[in-house]
Amino acid sequence: MKIKSFPSVIILLCVVASVLLAEVRGTSPLNVVLIVADDLGAHDLKAHGSDLHETPHLDAFAASGIEFTNAYAAAPICTPTRASIMTGKNPARLHMTIWSEHALRGPKLDRPMIPADSEGNLPLEEITLAERFQEAGHHTFHVGKWHLGEASSFPEVHGFDVNIGGHHWGAPPTFFAPYKGEVYNEMRYVPDLHGSQEGEYLPDRLTTEAIKLMKNAGDTPFFLNLCYFIPHVPIDGKLEYVEDFASRMGPGNRHRNAGYAAMVKSLDDGVGRVLEWLNQSGKDKNTVVIFVSDNGGYTGKWEGETVNNNAPLRAGKGTLYEGGIRIPWFMHVPGIKDANKVDVPVTTTDILPTLLDLAGLDHPTFDGASLKPLLHKKNFNNGKSRSLVFHYPHYYSGTTPVSALRKGDLKLLQYYTPEGLRFELYDLSEDPGESNNLAKDRTAIVNEMRAELNTSLWEMGANFPRINPDFVSKK
Repeated sequence: MKIKSFPSVIILLCVVASVLLAEVRGTSPLNVVLIVADDLGAHDLKAHGSDLHETPHLDAFAASGIEFTNAYAAAPICTPTRASIMTGKNPARLHMTIWSEHALRGPKLDRPMIPADSEGNLPLEEITLAERFQEAGHHTFHVGKWHLGEASSFPEVHGFDVNIGGHHWGAPPTFFAPYKGEVYNEMRYVPDLHGSQEGEYLPDRLTTEAIKLMKNAGDTPFFLNLCYFIPHVPIDGKLEYVEDFASRMGPGNRHRNAGYAAMVKSLDDGVGRVLEWLNQSGKDKNTVVIFVSDNGGYTGKWEGETVNNNAPLRAGKGTLYEGGIRIPWFMHVPGIKDANKVDVPVTTTDILPTLLDLAGLDHPTFDGASLKPLLHKKNFNNGKSRSLVFHYPHYYSGTTPVSALRKGDLKLLQYYTPEGLRFELYDLSEDPGESNNLAKDRTAIVNEMRAELNTSLWEMGANFPRINPDFVSKK
């Protein structure tokens, strides 16, 4: 098993070596701030067409930096996507395809298909983004949502020097201090937030803690993994924000949840504070900043109200339709001043190799690819189109077990049923809402894409669903 700890003298030598190498090159080591939102949809920002949400800081970030307009989460739910960010690997290869608590409980056996087996803990053998930066002499900080396993797989054993608020649950019981309460018949809490005052708001506190860590890093380079719990349910926004959005909402609004809008605004506030501190401290000149979401927007209900609407994209979180996996993705990279919109499809598996490449750190081959050429408007993937593979062999509201392949503008969905495989094919260039299934009319293309999809999944050693022999239909 890979040893996860390093003697302090080795870490000190790594820091010194990193600084000396940077001085020889005439540059300072790069800092990295990775900000991950929870369940933020691709069209939740005002700049992306929301008719209710207010996101001035994220809108300005997108307008002034690099925006990937065809960005995908590696999975339609949180844990697998977060694992892809930390490792650069496809969730199918990691066997992490469902959220952590569900994987640890085991699959339910009340459906026609038995969902695939899934790992609930990020394996200790995986080399994470934090470990690579830690080995290079960076301070490594995790703040906020972790959701990659139990205590034996917390951030501290995956390369983070500091962990504030990271635990194995997917969401807190409330976003207001003292951040504890009963959820699904168990008590939950957010650890390491000492001295919180009654009424303190969790996103605000996490932002404060993140800025404090960056300040305390001094001249040592740092990697900050800032993972907000919002706008994931519970819908629990600041009252003044909720009332303001409720007063603005009219009958024609597509986005119609004032509480959700309030949470999106608080997310925007937090990102704004981080960017402002980087600017005022001068760290922005030597800090890569990435903002992404872990999956598409949640379109279910909370306390009787629909949470979100991803239109014009189809469906939402938990599905492999565009509404479930399309996400916002912006970057600021020192030395790149021109705003740039990149329409090449990318996924969260690309984050690790991209950041290591930008920092000049060696990395082996991953499922993801370094996007550095795209950042500099250079040739990517030898000018060839790259296929993207998704694997969600589980049930969720709006879907049954499914895999998908995006190849160019075409997207194939492969559903697993007791009767065999079922296919849907969409041309995203003409049908971004995935309303016109072309599978029956383009069988040759379906056969070609299904072969590529299944070859990729088998090569990754993916786990598959299987027929449930004990299922009895209630019809």
